[in-house]
Amino acid sequence: MELLLFYSLFNGVIIGIFYAMMALGLSLILGLNGVINFAHGTFMALGGYLAFTIEPYVGFWGSLFLAPLLAVVFGIATERLLIRPLYGRDPLFSLLLTFGLAMIMEDLIRTIWGAVGVPFAIPGYLNAPLSNSMFFLTGYRIALILITVLVAGALFAALRYSRIGIRIRAGNADLETISSLGVNILFLRAANFGIGIYLAGIAGILAAGQLGLSPSIGASLIMPAFVAIIVGGVGSLAGSVLGGLIIGIASGVTAAFFPAAQEVVIYVIMAIVLIVRPRGLLGQEGLFE
Repeated sequence: MELLLFYSLFNGVIIGIFYAMMALGLSLILGLNGVINFAHGTFMALGGYLAFTIEPYVGFWGSLFLAPLLAVVFGIATERLLIRPLYGRDPLFSLLLTFGLAMIMEDLIRTIWGAVGVPFAIPGYLNAPLSNSMFFLTGYRIALILITVLVAGALFAALRYSRIGIRIRAGNADLETISSLGVNILFLRAANFGIGIYLAGIAGILAAGQLGLSPSIGASLIMPAFVAIIVGGVGSLAGSVLGGLIIGIASGVTAAFFPAAQEVVIYVIMAIVLIVRPRGLLGQEGLFE
């Protein structure tokens, strides 16, 4: 029983990491760009498929570095051509745009790489279990946790100490004021959108090695990522991480004992949090109260 519980908790942490990485990017884009990016999941899938394409030439670690950057190029082009003209208008326009974009991108992925999932190879030495009794503790899963911690830590450090990070945080608080101080808001929003897509790209590659790579991989994670933002608190990046881990662990444990309720428990947690604390666990006071 103890081994089963630990196995379920560990699986929940792994799934929660994917939710958290997705939620981080979504929260960044929502905060400064004011866009509910329903296409975030397909950018995640795009990152995984780009890595699958270039991996034979640059290896796993090379694809992990390069593929998210390639996804960022597509992301910034999308922001510049499609999303930027909608700034200042009703958020419903950008929501509908990204919803339609998600369906178009997913169909393009199916057209280019096929509708059937493809195997994403990870180095053999990462596949081996680290323990005979705990078969689920593989090198890849440990590496996945470490990479996520490093990426999230680098993001928080950049937002706190770098010039562009400080401007992004200031823009989240008061965009008009920093605009009046001479900050190029259009560049700042493009850079922020690119960072969000970069996180989605990394999540797509890491998830592909664990869950398999298919055109719908992002679609299966996008709604739990939105739930993670609501649970953690809209406007709080730390809350997005916390929310992702909470619903991931809850889903993992529930899957072991009540498989039919694996998805339902996520929305039950969201409902409870909204009733008890409408702004979320770490959300900004006044957003929903």
